[in-house]
Amino acid sequence: MEDLDSVAVVLAGLLGLLIGSFLNVVIWRVPRGESIVSPPSACPSCGHAIRPRDNVPVLGWLLLRGRCRDCTAPISPRYPLVEAATGALFAAVAWKFGFHAALPAFLYLAAVGIALALIDIDVKRLPDVLTLPSYPVGVVLLGAASLEDPHDLLRALLGGAAMFAVYFALCFAYPAGMGFGDVKLSGVLGLFTAWLGWDAWSAGLLLGFFLGGFFGIGLLLLGKGGRKTAVPFGPFMILGAFLAIFVGHELVDAYLGATTGG
Repeated sequence: MEDLDSVAVVLAGLLGLLIGSFLNVVIWRVPRGESIVSPPSACPSCGHAIRPRDNVPVLGWLLLRGRCRDCTAPISPRYPLVEAATGALFAAVAWKFGFHAALPAFLYLAAVGIALALIDIDVKRLPDVLTLPSYPVGVVLLGAASLEDPHDLLRALLGGAAMFAVYFALCFAYPAGMGFGDVKLSGVLGLFTAWLGWDAWSAGLLLGFFLGGFFGIGLLLLGKGGRKTAVPFGPFMILGAFLAIFVGHELVDAYLGATTGG
């Protein structure tokens, strides 16, 4: 079984590199309302189409030394970084779940999470075209992983609704502090974290606010922002959810142990 899990990690990492290359297209085009399938990727400086051999994840950028083959314009290092990060996150998810039926669901969450986080950083918006389809996709994939125990899916549905309700209440109480895109994303994250258990759900909810608050305080202390500085919250929600997926149970146990002396 350990050998199979190792194979899953390697295969998922390679798949992640390929998906990361596609995510670069999604991150650039979706906020602009452009098609993600056509036209083919091209250099934004000279307009020449990217050759297939130059489109190999990470390696293509390294061989080109970060410059367009045709016009030598610099190519942002963000492209290979997104590819490498996606590959690493896919490998980590496979290490967490192995060849489990839940693996496709959480690989999907990794892909859409990276895309949404970077789009939110770029344009401070979480596009519905990525967030809303994640509800039915998540239900279908997690449902397939819940065939042995349907209670897992029921808990996921309750968790999604509960986290949506929490964020909706916060948005209603203080609309200037949270966008409705965050509310719609919260239901997706609640769905996936609750599938793992209420401890992961709780950790995912709290970690998002903790990370966002910690970052905001850092900006204030460094003089890089003020109380009214707009900070995209989606990346912190997504990061908090993934920390909960990987170590949420351990964090909750440690917290309870520290507060109850157990």
